[in-house]
Amino acid sequence: MEKNPTRTEAFELLKKYNQNKSLIKHALAVEAVMLHFADFFSVDNQEEWGIIGLIHDLDYERFPAEHCIKAREILEQERWPEKFIRAVESHGWRLFNEVEPISDLEKVLYTIDELTGLIAATVFLRPSKSILDLEVKSVKKKWKQKGFAAGVNREVIITGAERLGMDLDIIIGETIKGMQKIAADIGLKGEL
Repeated sequence: MEKNPTRTEAFELLKKYNQNKSLIKHALAVEAVMLHFADFFSVDNQEEWGIIGLIHDLDYERFPAEHCIKAREILEQERWPEKFIRAVESHGWRLFNEVEPISDLEKVLYTIDELTGLIAATVFLRPSKSILDLEVKSVKKKWKQKGFAAGVNREVIITGAERLGMDLDIIIGETIKGMQKIAADIGLKGEL
């Protein structure tokens, strides 16, 4: 029988499969941004958005070659609801699987997963080392530099923005706001 997981259960499950501090910080960043967008879209199930953001890379550390595939097995074993499992799978659309992001939740997760990485990389090069004074234009400037954060798939972000029907600058700005809420927890408070 499926159960709706709590945030505490989700975090414990994440830590069971991930010990890498960078991956944990990324999960916390995505959770914060998902919660921010849930509020931005005024959805009723905001906690679900956060939990899905928190566990979206559940299988990445142990099973990088089977990312978004092993997550289904793990979450089914834990008796998580199908809508949570599908949402986690959907952020790997056209990268690891063919589970297309359809709901707003899935589209946001697909879009901001890579974007949080680009934003974090941008922050690390700033004199303040802080996200608290980061502006959209700084991220856009780094975006254009092909060699900067080369592992960030910019096409995924663009596709996600198109699927959401939102301007890229707005998505970047709202993602920054979400990450700012937990700057210290994700190591991006810097010297401000």
